[in-house]
Amino acid sequence: MDASKCQAVLVASETGSFSAAAEQLNYTQSGITRMISSLEEELDFPIFIRNKKGVRLTENGQLMLPYFREIVDANQVAVEVSEEIKGLVRGSITIGCYFSVSSMWMPSLLKAFSETYPSIQITLLEGGNKEIAKWLAEKSVDICLCAEPQDSGEYSWKELYRDPLVAWLPKNHPKAEQKTYKIKDLETEDFIHTLPGQDTDQDRLIKQEGLNLQTRFTTKDGFTTYQMVKVGLGVSFNQAMIARDWKEEVVQVPLSPKRFVSLGMALPKKEKVSPAVQRFMDCLEQWMVEFLE
Repeated sequence: MDASKCQAVLVASETGSFSAAAEQLNYTQSGITRMISSLEEELDFPIFIRNKKGVRLTENGQLMLPYFREIVDANQVAVEVSEEIKGLVRGSITIGCYFSVSSMWMPSLLKAFSETYPSIQITLLEGGNKEIAKWLAEKSVDICLCAEPQDSGEYSWKELYRDPLVAWLPKNHPKAEQKTYKIKDLETEDFIHTLPGQDTDQDRLIKQEGLNLQTRFTTKDGFTTYQMVKVGLGVSFNQAMIARDWKEEVVQVPLSPKRFVSLGMALPKKEKVSPAVQRFMDCLEQWMVEFLE
């Protein structure tokens, strides 16, 4: 089964369009249509339902999707190994990234990696815990840098860093001078909740502690929450790392008892890690040594 045809199916299923898949893969639309039609003939059943709005996978197409992905992954590994044998360092990596990691780690990490391996292409997907769990289950990413997943899916996990959770308080808050902020005190405040119901660090702690919060506002972005706390609309909490470079009038006070977010790397279970991914993992390990100094 041809890997390029399988790749066309994967991209068309993600974009919902043959034309969008053609643009992304640098084919003509008719070329993509022929490739997928040829694969359907080979399988002897349709993979897509086609209509005026685009395309979507048939039930059989959904069943085949993980196997198409395995073929594409195996082909990528084979290409990278063959390049390595010839003394060339090329390849591609898709990295799923937690929002805080993406903004605080990735610029410096990718700069270090790209300087050493300029011919390895990086695709970065940003998301929260729900998206990352989905990507790991689908094996649509090579590696995720994220908070520790809570399900028991098929992936390996290694903790790299423990980031403390801190309360965000306005500068004039009566508890802004305290050394710690009791978690239960959150129940007495107007609370600003970032991305509720998305299995965020906030969601996890609220559930773990059984908090009954007085949610005044909800937002989709941590920086928006931070700015709302700044002007006195309420309080919130988040990872300490997120606001490390934000120089505003918001006080960060460690929670009591102490709570942490475990950050690390998760890899979907595959037959073999590609040479490009292995090089990225080696670079990440070295970068973390310098980050923690």
